Amino acid sequence: MGKRVEPVSSSAAPAAPQGKPAKNRVCVARIGAPHGTRGEVRLWSFTAQPQAVAGYGALETKDGARAFEIEALRPAGSAGPAGLAGDCFIARLKGVTDRSAAELLRNLFLYVPRERLPAPQPDEFYHADLIGLAVEDSRGKTIGSVVAIHNFGAGDLLEIALDEGSDTIMLPFTAAAVPQVEVATGRIVIDAGASLIEGAEQHRTRPRKPTRE
Repeated sequence: MGKRVEPVSSSAAPAAPQGKPAKNRVCVARIGAPHGTRGEVRLWSFTAQPQAVAGYGALETKDGARAFEIEALRPAGSAGPAGLAGDCFIARLKGVTDRSAAELLRNLFLYVPRERLPAPQPDEFYHADLIGLAVEDSRGKTIGSVVAIHNFGAGDLLEIALDEGSDTIMLPFTAAAVPQVEVATGRIVIDAGASLIEGAEQHRTRPRKPTRE
């Protein structure tokens, strides 16, 4: 969804077959740096209720080749960037018992199969559904496509690769700047007056809700 995934609980599931399309997964967490010497890691949660990431069962790599179970999870306190500390945890993953093994997992993104997640609410969108959508202006002209969703603490931003040239631009993902999101038809429509620059302040009201890839 654009902002966060909704909390959900499920029993552990085996890893999906390697090569399963990434669109069938939603990214719910990222492993950060090792913590201590016993294999614990920092874990960044991308779920609506950050601690709910422990209730999804086994978390898979993007290709489904590996899966990790969270055995224990505790808040990392103020260890993260300003405003995002509540999304960071210290996690113990099953089978990861020393710092060397934890170091190999640094920056690994973790996913759950889409079928474990609830259907998005109205005006909510999974990041995986937004990436790749064509970006059109109000006259129907295609200007680019969505390549990523970012949140640096002040709301979600769409990163758009422009058709003309190799540049990308940022656009706040708000109802004012992006009045139409049509996942089924593969496009979003941006407001003609939207400022296609990072931090367009006039579009930071009424933030929409995405969720992570």
